[in-house]
Amino acid sequence: MHKPIVVVGSINLDLVVGAEHIPRVGETITGKSFYTFFGGKGANQAVAAAKLGYPVAMVGCVGADPFGEQLRKGLIDAGVDTTAVIAMPGPSGVALITTSSLGENNIVVVPGANGHLEPDILDQAGSLLQRAGMILTQLEIPLHTVEYLAQFAERNDIPIMLDPAPARNLSTNLLRRITWITPNETETQELLKTIVANDEDYHHAAETLLLRGPKNVLLKIGTRGALVAQQCGTRELVPAFSVNAVDTTAAGDAFNSGFAVGLMRGMNAIESARFAASVAAISVTRPGAQPSMPTLEEVETFNEGQAERAH
Repeated sequence: MHKPIVVVGSINLDLVVGAEHIPRVGETITGKSFYTFFGGKGANQAVAAAKLGYPVAMVGCVGADPFGEQLRKGLIDAGVDTTAVIAMPGPSGVALITTSSLGENNIVVVPGANGHLEPDILDQAGSLLQRAGMILTQLEIPLHTVEYLAQFAERNDIPIMLDPAPARNLSTNLLRRITWITPNETETQELLKTIVANDEDYHHAAETLLLRGPKNVLLKIGTRGALVAQQCGTRELVPAFSVNAVDTTAAGDAFNSGFAVGLMRGMNAIESARFAASVAAISVTRPGAQPSMPTLEEVETFNEGQAERAH
């Protein structure tokens, strides 16, 4: 019996506008589409893992509004254990997302109930967290809660993966408790206060991050792929698959969950990164956050197709 992945993080409703391009400051444009999707980096990662057939539980907060019940139901329908999802007074979290015809996006997140995910809620979910094979978290919840969670993980010898998004400064005390940190280019630049633009920069950034304390670094470099750097000495760039992207929303969440599921199923870091690349590649070919997450069967079919093309 696999120990579950437990995701501690945000649960949002995504309000998604499609347009030819992302508007510049002060520019008004006419959009082409409007959709609502279940989102939030935490919930996205939980749903992605569940759709891959892995046991997963969510610790988070929704609002006491119509969105809250919809969001909870979306998690349950995907197969996520929502025992530790708490309803708080006030609105649920929302994300306002604009996507372009090139698959680019920009996002404004309003935390709502996610801002009420305090350490006492983690204490209430303590027995669930102690059973975790791995904990996944992000930065759309209060930073002091993430720090408290990292201390809990360290005390209980549970691997913890931090997706440092949205980008912000992080203390050495937090970083040294992290098993895997998974920044993209923007987040790496914020963490290190430096420009990251080419292969040499990526490798230097990974080495610098390792020196800050995390045991392992998974640097997500968009269409280039992901750089795996471990304190044990592994250094390898795992390339991304070439697909026709229609919406990159939650591609990083798809990757993180694919990577975590790979590790939990006994793959090594490189194998897990390749598996995660497949999960992310499928996700960007579909609109929305959680609806874009593939099943394990879809990933296996995709990988078979890639292997045939390679021959």
